[in-house]
Amino acid sequence: MPLWQAVLLGVIQGLTEFLPISSTAHLLVVQELLGRSRQELKDDPFTVVIQLGTLVAVYWYFRGDVARLVRGFIRDIAERRLFTSATPEGRTAKQILVGTLPVVVVGLFFHRWLKETFYDPQSIAWAAITFSLMMAISEWRSARRQTWRGDDDLTYFDAFVIGCFQALAFMPGGSRSGTTITAGLFVGLSRPTAARFSFLLSLPSVLAAGMKELYDWLKVARAEPAMQERMTDQAIAMLVGGVVSAIVGYLAIAWLLRYLSENSMLVFILYRIALGAAIFAMIAVGWLRA
Repeated sequence: MPLWQAVLLGVIQGLTEFLPISSTAHLLVVQELLGRSRQELKDDPFTVVIQLGTLVAVYWYFRGDVARLVRGFIRDIAERRLFTSATPEGRTAKQILVGTLPVVVVGLFFHRWLKETFYDPQSIAWAAITFSLMMAISEWRSARRQTWRGDDDLTYFDAFVIGCFQALAFMPGGSRSGTTITAGLFVGLSRPTAARFSFLLSLPSVLAAGMKELYDWLKVARAEPAMQERMTDQAIAMLVGGVVSAIVGYLAIAWLLRYLSENSMLVFILYRIALGAAIFAMIAVGWLRA
């Protein structure tokens, strides 16, 4: 992969991983327009591994929070507090674990099937539009509320519901941040609270997915001499894409949190509908294969 493509894809990943508009949809469309085959994209770990760059962005932006979450969790474990917490941070850490459980289950049993079945532009376009409607309903419900709940009001049940919605993002075109923020609004959280928990919730799942893809790539590369010749170029492309996605992702997080403190998600709802329509149009004119 040329380095300019790695930079381009890193920018796209950094923006679309946190803006609720689906990184998978954008990466698939752009890479197919660049001439890469569908099967090549399915087997390529690049798009998953560069998510580790966005993981760095989340960690660095919330580094103070992450440190407090870890300390609170360790304190709860030391004091044998399984269902109670000595600190709000300990409770949040365990809520993140609860929210990660649905992703683990779906990832283990259905991830491969979902990717093989729905990883095509037509399915992604339908997913982009369908999830935009869910987002619109959550916004409508949120706008009708008199009050919204903040960080201290988040419950374990809320975390599990948001985690279930996060598992829906295995459907290409769903958008992990989009589904989790949507779920947060459904359970009555304020937009900034929903977005903040969404970003923190991404840490374990993105880390696990990225490390697994990296491990699988290294395992195959070592076993196949033909891949070893391309291994250095692929590693450089992953590194460049990861660094770019980390920088852009950090800026996207900062912007989105500020934006949602004063605005609804209407612009993203409209964008996702337009994205789905644009994909259908590109299929119709032959730029993309259905």
